[in-house]
Amino acid sequence: MHHPPTPEAEAALADELSAVRPELSAPYAAGLPGARAAVLTRLWRALAHEPMPWIARREAGNDGLTLHLTDGRRLHGPHADPYATAAYVTEVRLDGRTYDHPARLIRALGVPHSVVFAAELEHSVASLALSRADQPVADREPGTSWEWEQRVVDGHPYHPNCRSRPGFSVAEQLAYGPEHRPVVELGLAAVDDCLVRGEWPKWLRDEDRVLIPVHPWQAAHVLDLPRQEGLGAHPLMSLRTLALPDGPHVKTALSARLTSSVRDISVYSIETSATVSAFAENMAARTDGLLHVTRTLGAVTAHSPDLAAVLRESPDAYAHGGERVVPVAALATAEVPLSSSWLADFTRLALTVCLRLLDLGVALEAHGQNLLVVLSATGAPVRLVYRDLADIRVSPTRLARHGIPAPAMAGRIVTDDETTLRRKLFGSLIGGTLGATAGSSAVLREALESVVRDLPRTPDLPALLDGPLPTKALTLMRLSPQTPRDIWAELPNPLVRRSF
Repeated sequence: MHHPPTPEAEAALADELSAVRPELSAPYAAGLPGARAAVLTRLWRALAHEPMPWIARREAGNDGLTLHLTDGRRLHGPHADPYATAAYVTEVRLDGRTYDHPARLIRALGVPHSVVFAAELEHSVASLALSRADQPVADREPGTSWEWEQRVVDGHPYHPNCRSRPGFSVAEQLAYGPEHRPVVELGLAAVDDCLVRGEWPKWLRDEDRVLIPVHPWQAAHVLDLPRQEGLGAHPLMSLRTLALPDGPHVKTALSARLTSSVRDISVYSIETSATVSAFAENMAARTDGLLHVTRTLGAVTAHSPDLAAVLRESPDAYAHGGERVVPVAALATAEVPLSSSWLADFTRLALTVCLRLLDLGVALEAHGQNLLVVLSATGAPVRLVYRDLADIRVSPTRLARHGIPAPAMAGRIVTDDETTLRRKLFGSLIGGTLGATAGSSAVLREALESVVRDLPRTPDLPALLDGPLPTKALTLMRLSPQTPRDIWAELPNPLVRRSF
């Protein structure tokens, strides 16, 4: 059987790895087929469900799904479960030719902007194989939320760029990636002219100058600052946010494209940070103790998105008496599989809290990275913790309806558009958090059906029950760089046409 040449990014990573960590070369090579299937599965989901303008129609048959392209070609693969997280797509056929690598498939499709996206897919496959190659045998349950986060090896459950890290060398991935379990030395940039919100601590000041924690990748590649020793910290899932040894988390600017977006910290988010934090804390207090929000302790920017930082509470502050806080994205890594009753309890808790808040006027971006669950000593889900308030949406009209004063702010966070509010919550919570935790349409349907009668009867509930579910069209967005706004897709709703 003919084997095509190894994609460029995979070969380049292998060469670097042989020089930096040669003991990982063999497990990296062995992991490449599985990494290709994992990324191809995510890509096939996107092709099956996102509104690609070059797909004329989709036809389901007994042997799978056929996509009819506008140029007359046909792309065939297995039936696509929109909520599946296991890698079940090992190959697809384009006009009879077989493709087992997502980058080769995108290049063969030849759609607009496919060259850049194919390179990102190569990075995603290679980095995913590297991440999987460097995993120890789990011998104990994590003791902190950041240790749980380091168990999330595969990245975003549905994005083909789940591990794409272009611009990062192998040594940098090993030094900064949370799944590689490093301690990252953050630099400290002394700045005279800063915008500060909240309380910036004395230990991050040098007389009249503010010390801004700087990620070493940012210092080397964007700011051109000399390498320096500062704060040792544990990287979290987002890569740019790290847990300091004494508890607080620090969000740093990191101007690199990882999955979809270039990571930095906007001046707007710093300006509004204290207002949004106080408002969110007030709203969380209206959930009968079922939700906590990690408070923003201080935020600073040197009037640039490339040099800024945010200090916020650790989620672990909200665990008491044998409880532990687990990021939802890490739930799948637990030694004991989640039972159907546990999943139902968690689904009920998450939907109840988030629907109440949406009715009051706050739409959370409750994906598996932002949302954490507090587990009792016996492992039961008892409360939620939400972090990173930069992308919530707030409706002044809904707040007024409940007699709640709107925060004194404007900008992208503020909207009364019902479609925008529902997309923000449902797209992250159902299409992301609950779907990925369930891992399949069948399991998600069972969980939703078991709790839907218990959910608060808010005006948003019919939209959840009766129509398709929104999700960000993550692949189409990468293929549409000329479109700065979010693009949305619709997923089959497991609850549609059922009576409750």
